[in-house]
Amino acid sequence: MTSRGAGTAFSRKNYRLSTEPEKSKVTGIVNSRLLNDYLHRVFTSADGNQPAAAYRKHLTFQNLQEHLERLLAEENGSEDSRDQVAEGRLGPSTVVLDHTSGFEGLLLVDDDLLGVIGHSNFGSIRATTCVYKGKWIYEVLISSQGLMQIGWCTLNCRFNQEEGVGDTPDSYAYDGNRVRKWNVTTTNYGKSWAAGDIVSCLIDLDEGTIAFCLNGISLGTAFDNITRGAGMAYFPAISLSFKESVAFNFGSRPLRYPVEGYRPLQDPPVADLLKARKLLGYLKNVIHIGIDVTEGKLVEKDTSMWQLQGEPTVLITLAHIFNYFSPLMCKVYLVEDVLMTFLLSILERGGAVEAHPLIQQLLDLMWLLMEEYEVHECLKQLLMSLLRAYRFSPIIPDLGLQIHYLRLTIAVLKHEKSRKYLLSNVLFDVLRSVVFFYIKSPLRVEEAGLQELIPTTWWPNRFTKEGKESKEVKEESAEERLRRRAYERGCQRLKKRIEVVEGLQVQILKLLLNNKDRGGGEASRYIFLNKFRKFLQENASNRGNLAVLCPPEYMVCFLHRLIAALRYFWDGHKAKTPAALSSEEAYVPPQLFYNGKVDYFDLQRLGGLLSHLKKTLKDDLAAKANILIDPAELQAVTMDDLDEDEESATSAAQSQRPSAALAIGGALARPAWLSSPTLGRANRFLSTAAVSLMNPRRPLGALEKIKVLSLRAEQRTREDIEGTHGNDGLLLGRPPEEPDQPITENSLLEVLDGIVMMYNLSVHQQLGKMVGVSDDVNEYAMALKDTEEKISRCPKRRRDIHEELLKSQKVFSEKLNHLSRRLAWINVTIYSKEKMQDIYWLLRVCIRTIEHGDRTGSLFAFMPEFYLSVAMNSYSALKNYFSPVNSMEELPGYEETLMRLAAILAKHFADSRIVGTDIRDSLMQALASYVCYPHSLRAVERIPEEQRISMMKNLLAPYEQRPWAQTNWILVRLWRGCGFGYRYTRLPHLLKTKPEDASLPSLQKPCPSTLLQRHMADLLRSDRDLAPSFLNSVLNQLNWAFSEFIGMIQEIQQAAERLERNFVDSRQLKVCATCFDLSVSLLRVLEMTVTLAPEIFLDWNRPSSELLLRRLAQLLNQVLNRVTAERNLFDRVVNLRLPGLESVDHYPILVAVTGILVRLLVDTDVQGTERATVVLLADPCFQLRSIQYLLGHAEPSALAAAAPATDKRHFSLHTYTEYISTEELTKVEKMLNHLSEESKQAAATTLPTSEEDLCPICYAHPISAIFRPCSHKSCKACINQHLMNNKDCFFCKATITGVDDFTKPASS
Repeated sequence: MTSRGAGTAFSRKNYRLSTEPEKSKVTGIVNSRLLNDYLHRVFTSADGNQPAAAYRKHLTFQNLQEHLERLLAEENGSEDSRDQVAEGRLGPSTVVLDHTSGFEGLLLVDDDLLGVIGHSNFGSIRATTCVYKGKWIYEVLISSQGLMQIGWCTLNCRFNQEEGVGDTPDSYAYDGNRVRKWNVTTTNYGKSWAAGDIVSCLIDLDEGTIAFCLNGISLGTAFDNITRGAGMAYFPAISLSFKESVAFNFGSRPLRYPVEGYRPLQDPPVADLLKARKLLGYLKNVIHIGIDVTEGKLVEKDTSMWQLQGEPTVLITLAHIFNYFSPLMCKVYLVEDVLMTFLLSILERGGAVEAHPLIQQLLDLMWLLMEEYEVHECLKQLLMSLLRAYRFSPIIPDLGLQIHYLRLTIAVLKHEKSRKYLLSNVLFDVLRSVVFFYIKSPLRVEEAGLQELIPTTWWPNRFTKEGKESKEVKEESAEERLRRRAYERGCQRLKKRIEVVEGLQVQILKLLLNNKDRGGGEASRYIFLNKFRKFLQENASNRGNLAVLCPPEYMVCFLHRLIAALRYFWDGHKAKTPAALSSEEAYVPPQLFYNGKVDYFDLQRLGGLLSHLKKTLKDDLAAKANILIDPAELQAVTMDDLDEDEESATSAAQSQRPSAALAIGGALARPAWLSSPTLGRANRFLSTAAVSLMNPRRPLGALEKIKVLSLRAEQRTREDIEGTHGNDGLLLGRPPEEPDQPITENSLLEVLDGIVMMYNLSVHQQLGKMVGVSDDVNEYAMALKDTEEKISRCPKRRRDIHEELLKSQKVFSEKLNHLSRRLAWINVTIYSKEKMQDIYWLLRVCIRTIEHGDRTGSLFAFMPEFYLSVAMNSYSALKNYFSPVNSMEELPGYEETLMRLAAILAKHFADSRIVGTDIRDSLMQALASYVCYPHSLRAVERIPEEQRISMMKNLLAPYEQRPWAQTNWILVRLWRGCGFGYRYTRLPHLLKTKPEDASLPSLQKPCPSTLLQRHMADLLRSDRDLAPSFLNSVLNQLNWAFSEFIGMIQEIQQAAERLERNFVDSRQLKVCATCFDLSVSLLRVLEMTVTLAPEIFLDWNRPSSELLLRRLAQLLNQVLNRVTAERNLFDRVVNLRLPGLESVDHYPILVAVTGILVRLLVDTDVQGTERATVVLLADPCFQLRSIQYLLGHAEPSALAAAAPATDKRHFSLHTYTEYISTEELTKVEKMLNHLSEESKQAAATTLPTSEEDLCPICYAHPISAIFRPCSHKSCKACINQHLMNNKDCFFCKATITGVDDFTKPASS
């Protein structure tokens, strides 16, 4: 083997040197006496005693190998007996999971046959080895905390998809999910487990007992008197539900929590262990003992500062040690037990990692004196053991264990050669290294020491029964203030400890992002970039494959640490290059999205598919960005080609797989996040069925084959990313709109782009999920407050009730104490002020990126959709998830950021460059939510006037051919607070019920925008074509929504009246309620239009105004007649009070109609009132009774009929005095009087019309129009309304070219 770095060649097998006396002078070898003393001091015997110098054998490098072999052979003879097969155990000496016959259901098993993921309802699997005598133990590392039963079973146990370990007579199990033990029957046992815990399973076949431990703490004996005797042998076994995962340790690694008297199922490699420990002792001696050549004596040295300074004597001595030590360091047990323990002991002296250069020196030695494959295997096993130790260490108050393992990880990664090897081959390929950046949340706060850290608990106590903060905030009592401050101090103590761990995690990422280590090959950052991109691809492309996805809780922590490391390097570059941007101004330049230098896999772009955009925008790319698309790249792969590739890849994969275990190889060749805690390959798919249920729709092999042209991530170098002179690297193709100034290092731009993608993949979802703990605290706080109130009201004579209430109070208090401590942990690790600033920074990055992209015109279509999604979601997270702890208003530049986001939403919700319906809907929903809150609505009002008017114009576009419900909702929110009786937050009849979520946008107080209303009025007045087309579409949708609603309540009523109680489908009820809500909101938009621009209906010089007024009157009369008829369908369904139809009531729809009528008949000039009155009374559906109903006036006949039922309450606007002002009620009475008078006069003057002269379409008005060219006739209202949507004649389907007035000749 050629040594690396020393320039001296050594042979692994023979280190003997020449004995010529002059050789020592040449080589630097010390004289024989000193060498003899040195070698005897280094290679001590097993008992540690040195024989007297006279009796010692003279040692030189010639006989050292023989001496060393003799020392290593000592005591091995006595160990041989231990290596014999242990009594009481049957099966292979290497214990693994039985993947050939010992399983039931669908399971994914790791390559090492120790990790397993459930892939069916309740799969079971056992080990290959069983025990029948003695005391035995194995450990299970819990990777997910779901439903699992872990324990022991016999060969006779038969499991299925419903019954697993513990459900049959001779099987015994512990279930930490439900906190129970199982053996056919079940009882409470143990504690709840969490991901990251270790369960020890103990069986004592001498006493006949089974027990379990959790993280080394005994849970007590679970079962005694278990069945023993002839033929009874117990296998380790587990049953687990879908996507739950664990890893077993039968003894292939040192047990984390050994129990005295119990043996692991797999024997430790005792002989190798002794050898390794001896050799490590010799290595330590070399480090301790120095040779003072000038004095000719041996000296003690400070081990922490030891260095290999090219001393040949020391180097050859080390070479002899490593000759035996190297092969042992490839074995996982020895790496963990010997090497990792030794390296950790070096760091135990405290101080910074830099203060321990010995680890760097040892790694240098390993690369120098070990074969390359040995170093690789050793480093891989070392990192794997570190990751496993970090993840499965219990949380203790000072987080000391986590800090310990992270410090060693940093020390190893500080070694450049080791870091590059691990980055290239291990960290993302074999290990789930993202685990290093995760801080798990303790489920059991007492074990985590949070009671000592946060001795005083506190929770907010200002909540009303609706769950909203009460308006009258009570003055905080002195006791409460003291508790709150003590709690906050405890939280600060916790925060400081967690910040230490986070700082170490950021240090790891800083090492991985180092771009100055160019000694031999590519710098670490560029290796990391390629691996990071591949990691993102797996998580973006395998949304349905749970085994490959990185769990979202890991992603959240990884995101924050990566942001910290990125900003450190970004600002470091700014310090060296003043012209560059600081991280506060960071954004991703638009050319990254279209120049093909960064791969976005198959993620959707704003303009659709990338292949489509390359075809349609190739001219723009050439003109603006000077990028030419290769014609060969434009040739789309046909579906036939894809299918052929799939078939060939699948058949090739199947032909290479053994049939013993159905495998899905390619699809799961990446780290399987849910299974083994560190090792990531889960490509054995076990199924008791004859077919695999997991065949992916498109094998990965086929995908890689197609994308190989565009991906090439693995081959990219520093020059490809950073660029060189004359090569822009990632920034190729700068558009003219983009400023020509340096932003930062190109590689950091790609990391930033990856961070945004990570947030979109799963971070936002996880941030929303963790808010649940805060909600639980609020619910328990309300329950406790309620209980305390009941205790104070409880009569003294009812001691029984008083005792029960005290018990409830105690339960709620204990639960709140637990939850408030857990919430403190979550607030520090997920919702702290620093984390909030990270998300805010990400929001601003997205806003700047979108603004820069928008300036590029048509090239904006290349931007991936996730940038817009992250901009909307990160704002939502800041507003809804962080707000209980930190206020968004305190963030720097908050108002400006809000306005810039408002401008993006206002501009892009109707942007023709954005084609995806999902992203357009999301933009619309975000804008709808934005206008519900006063502070964000004011931000919309602050955007430039031109953009505001453009937004309102887009909102007023016709409703056909687009999702109009959200548009309508936005307009309604702008009006809410201004309409007739429209100042309510919740409907009057729902006030007594608790809202599902008081923070919903629909439950916010009204905050109308007069500025945007003014823009709407100006647009409707000035644009003669806009108003008719908009109102026509609103009237069409109202007609549809209300008709659908009536049809549905008829079906609901019929179902309710049947003798057999048929339950109405809840979905049907939901759709029915939605149609009602849509009808109300459409009526409110009509009220808004009539109020802001009444001339659209009442100025008959406008071409469509009379027609629109007639249509409006017709629909209003229909609504009134349906809702106000005595004992009608609407009444009956409302009185049923069905769950799901809570919003359906008289009030919301009748006040909306009343508002329109009052505006037309009372709040307008004399001419307008006359026209509106004439049209309303001319409609054949008009009934004065409907108007009287509004004020509680019923017809005499109706009153007589209803006389017996005196308890029946009539609807009247007078009963809603809190919602309707006196002035509004006066107007309604005035309107009723006016219509009463006018209807009497109209009835007296109306002449009877013969049926022949009536319009054959509506039979309500006389014939007044004749069509050209077919000469068919109808009234003007019918034909004008028809022509707004269709140009064909009613009768003959001829295309109508014109309409003339028709007057009946006098002679006839």
